[in-house]
Order: sequence, then C-alpha cells, then structure tokens
Amino acid sequence: MEMQNTDSSQKIFIRNMVCSCGTRLVKEDLTRLGVTVLDVKLGEATISYDPEKISKNQIDAVLQELGMGLIRDKDELVVEQIKQTIIELVHYMNNVDSIVRQSEFLVEKMGKSYQTLSKLFSKTEPITLEKYIILQKIERVKELAMEDKISLSEIAWMMDYSSPHHLSNQFKLITGISLSDFKKDPAAYKKPINNLY
Repeated sequence: MEMQNTDSSQKIFIRNMVCSCGTRLVKEDLTRLGVTVLDVKLGEATISYDPEKISKNQIDAVLQELGMGLIRDKDELVVEQIKQTIIELVHYMNNVDSIVRQSEFLVEKMGKSYQTLSKLFSKTEPITLEKYIILQKIERVKELAMEDKISLSEIAWMMDYSSPHHLSNQFKLITGISLSDFKKDPAAYKKPINNLY
C-alpha cells in the first residue's frame, strides 16, 4: 500500500528577522520541531512539513521563542518590509545621502507613497514611522559611539543630524541618558534593533 505524502511545502514570512544570525537559528529550531527548511533568508523561509503532525501555531511558537513570529496578513508583511528597509539603510548602508533622503529611499524601494507607508505603519505598530526611524538611528549612534573610532561630529553628519548638539539632545531625549554616560556602560543601554519599543 502506497503512503500518501502529506507534507506541505510553502513560503512563510517572518517578523523581526533582521540579521543573518537569525537565519541559522530559524533553521536549527524549526528543524528540531520536525520541519524541513528548504531555504531561509532574512524575513522569509521555504519549509516543508506534515500539517497532521505540526501546526502553524507550533511553528509560530518556535519563532516567537526567538523573538520573531509568523506574519499572517498583507499589511503586516508590508510593515515588516518597511522595517527591514530602514534597518538596511541606517545600520548597513552607511550612506549619508540615502539617510538624508530616507523618505525617497523608502518610496523607491517599496513602490508606494511615503504617506501611504507612514499611515500603514502607524495602523499596525504602536509608534509612528518617523519615531521608528529615529529609534533605529539612535541605536546606530550607540554602535558608532561604542566603536570609538569617529568623532561625535562625524557621527552626527553620518546620521543626518544638523549638529552634534542636535544629536546629543535627541539621544538624551530618547534614551534618558547623555552620550558620555552611555559610553561609561554601553552594555546596560544597548537594545536589539528588532525590539526597540
């Protein structure tokens, strides 16, 4: 008697998967659950599993233990793409011109107007898109300050602040501490970029 193949191969989209180390963790933990991971990259994975033995909720629970989770609707997927675009821009590109024109960069990358993206972001998340961008910039400022290789003026310029004073004021407003206090104990104030609020 021939056994029926009940495995279901599909692409899933994953929230809060912002660095390459997450791809390894997702693969390891889903494999441990009994899911075959065919491909995994930032924000998504192609998997195969037997839905009679493993449920979507179990897969989501494994991802949630990693600080991630399944994306279940179109709006949430677009917001996740917005987040990944901002993280790429602020943390990995180090392109001042792009940061200066961050709204244009988003519009170009996402193919939607900035107003549409901003409205959708605010509908789905507890903060505005502008606030999210500021939080990401502050985390990048922390990374650059910890490296201690470039001056505050250079950091301000890289992150599109009008002056070091403007950067220092916003840093204190967002974090509650000064940059000099942050440098004394950076580990106490550093946050993961996928969990800023």
